[in-house]
Amino acid sequence: MDRPKPFAHHRFLGDKRTQQVYDLDEVVDEHAMAVVLDELISSDAFLCFGPDTLAEARNRGYMLRRV
Repeated sequence: MDRPKPFAHHRFLGDKRTQQVYDLDEVVDEHAMAVVLDELISSDAFLCFGPDTLAEARNRGYMLRRV
């Protein structure tokens, strides 16, 4: 799966609406993730974490969602 250009160097991408975080390195279903990414990018309700770790995402209240 190709990552969107703005996230080429980020592993975790969060959805502000649902407080879920997606691990772009551990994608199981590439088609489903492409649909999620397209919808998320068009909604403009996403964010990256600094540092780019699952621990930082959880620190901000995000839960991992596997796709």
